[in-house]
Amino acid sequence: MSGPNGAQSESAESGWPLSKLHGALLRGRFAVTAEIGPPRSATLAPLHRKAKLLHDWVDAANVTDNQSGVVRLASWAGSLAIMHAGVEPIMQLQCRDRNRMGLQSDLLGAGAFGIPNVLLMTGDHPRFGDHPDAKGVFDLDSVQLVWTARTLRDQGRLLSGRELTAPPRWLIGAVENPFAPPLRYRAERLGKKIAAGAQFVQTQFIYDVATFARWMGDVRALGLDGRCHILAGVGPIKSLRALEHMRNEVPGMYVPDDIVRRLRGVPEDRVAAEGLTICVEMIQQVRDIPGVAGVHVMAFGWEDAIPEILERAGIGRRSAPMDPAAVAGAAPLLAGSI
Repeated sequence: MSGPNGAQSESAESGWPLSKLHGALLRGRFAVTAEIGPPRSATLAPLHRKAKLLHDWVDAANVTDNQSGVVRLASWAGSLAIMHAGVEPIMQLQCRDRNRMGLQSDLLGAGAFGIPNVLLMTGDHPRFGDHPDAKGVFDLDSVQLVWTARTLRDQGRLLSGRELTAPPRWLIGAVENPFAPPLRYRAERLGKKIAAGAQFVQTQFIYDVATFARWMGDVRALGLDGRCHILAGVGPIKSLRALEHMRNEVPGMYVPDDIVRRLRGVPEDRVAAEGLTICVEMIQQVRDIPGVAGVHVMAFGWEDAIPEILERAGIGRRSAPMDPAAVAGAAPLLAGSI
């Protein structure tokens, strides 16, 4: 098996579809995921409410991990809460708050509780959050964390080399930002994550479809869309205040001037409606780009809008959870493949 930045190699088979989301992707259905932010308190009630709202509309839902450097209920706890409410979780895990021992421990915990999907990322620096003096760990980077998850699952061993008596099973995901400079290297960076073991990728918010389409062209030229399922990140802008926050305070965010002019050009009480319409248009446009396997809808604090967005975009309700054995023609999964 290669290292985290090396070429992909064959490893032990990980079995048939690992989750409802994985089954939908293998089947070729346009997949839908959304984002659920845990509360900033010791209660599960908001998660249960959001899970009930999204139950019929998504294949799976991300549970964020101290998103934007702000302390919230743990991602693993939120993942268990929505799983018990009938929504398949994607547990986010980032490198900022844990060393390699803590990361492996949390991954094993997710596997033990049957959390079927993990999304692995670097994490925003603490200076952007509510504890700006906190020390970021960053013992591993995102590529190394993906490779670590693959090693636990497919090789059945820890980074120390010690064997696991019961390896975990989950679908491995990563994130990518098509708009971060230098643009010409973004597809190659995605390739490193795929070589490390990423089976699906969710992108940063898309408001510049032309740049995203060029990135997807680079992805296809490298053959990466045949090795990883790519979910295009979209989301509504609810207010001019939210617009300014996204433009100026969210790392890696790009909102082009034409979107800014459009939102500023409507009465203040119509900004939210215009933001919804823009999000619907983004979904309709990215859906037609070859290689896009689905969308990831991010409406943090505005999850109530997600069903309307999907319905207006022509994306119907999801079917009941799939029996993995019912995925016709699906081949057994090799790590690092889709």
